[in-house]
Amino acid sequence: MNVPAEFEPIRDAAIRAIQPIRPVDSSSKADDHFLSSAERTKAGEKLPPYYLVYFLLVDLLGFKNLGQSEKISWSIPIDFQGKVFLVEHRKLGVGVFAHNAIKEEPQARQAVQLINKGVREAEPFFDWLAECAVNKSELNVTNKSYSLYSRFTYFLSLYREMAEKADKDVVSKDQTLEAMINAHNHSNEPKRNASWLALSAIDAFYSWTEHVFIHLSILLGKVVTGKDVAGLAEKAWPDKFKMALDLEEPGIKPLYDELVDIRRQLRNYVAHGAFGKRSESFSFHSGAGAVPILMPHKDKRRRYVLSDALAFNEVDAIEVMEKFIFVLWSGNREPAKLYIQESSLPIILTMAMDGTYKNAMRSVQEMEGFLEWLSYEHDRAGNMDW
Repeated sequence: MNVPAEFEPIRDAAIRAIQPIRPVDSSSKADDHFLSSAERTKAGEKLPPYYLVYFLLVDLLGFKNLGQSEKISWSIPIDFQGKVFLVEHRKLGVGVFAHNAIKEEPQARQAVQLINKGVREAEPFFDWLAECAVNKSELNVTNKSYSLYSRFTYFLSLYREMAEKADKDVVSKDQTLEAMINAHNHSNEPKRNASWLALSAIDAFYSWTEHVFIHLSILLGKVVTGKDVAGLAEKAWPDKFKMALDLEEPGIKPLYDELVDIRRQLRNYVAHGAFGKRSESFSFHSGAGAVPILMPHKDKRRRYVLSDALAFNEVDAIEVMEKFIFVLWSGNREPAKLYIQESSLPIILTMAMDGTYKNAMRSVQEMEGFLEWLSYEHDRAGNMDW
């Protein structure tokens, strides 16, 4: 790897940090069958993440990588005090391998400590590698859509169970006054809990959609570079929505307005410690008594007004969200649901740039075939079946 001259001091510091570890040569001691019989040491469990070990030894310091073999992604022979060890990334994780794991455990432990020191010295080099990868868009974008959506549906189901319980708690007219008061207080608890669960479901909905909008924008070819994706991730929810969906599409603009209103009146209110951004927590003194600063006449469209008890029209709010989810995965976006929502595979930016996703998005059938191939390749790489 061509490392810029500016990193020569980093390279020198890393070499000093790992000494006496060095690349193997003719003076290094190893038997003929060492590559196939090397034993995993316990010391290897303390190694840094596999990629940092590889970047340090191969990319920065120029150690030889023996390449892939059965269940092995890469293999780096090192010389430590005249004896050969292997630093390898195998299916069960990165490790240090020795001729005799028990006998050579102390030396392996020392070697791991030195590699950790080298990794710390090489941190600026790792940052440069990451920056280069972003600039080239050689990136995978993690797909957490399934788990985020599951969080939403989990709270939604709990809310509905609690709301149903609240509806069933009816006070009998034949009860004594004390019993009626107790029953009334008890019946308010499920309503309050249902309201809190609705808040959690709505918060989960916006978290999920922010994630989905980024992935959908990539599959649709609207953002394809690492810088563009990073920039979109920093934008607000409405900006992500507008990137992923066209407000000119029939039915989208009314849903957008409703969802923005819900988010502003409800989610932002809670996120700011129940104070909100428009003095929702204040009441002014008057002859009529305490009056909320933000009165309903200020905005006729506000259907989701919060009170001091965090009460809101959760039924309508959730109805809007469920309608949006149906629209989200319809039309030309239907194939994207298979990838984003059902596969859990990462988004690969190089495939966005070379037109692979554009072809897969032509139909559900195209996406199904593409995902079958990509899932196979993903599993094969995970199993190190080279």
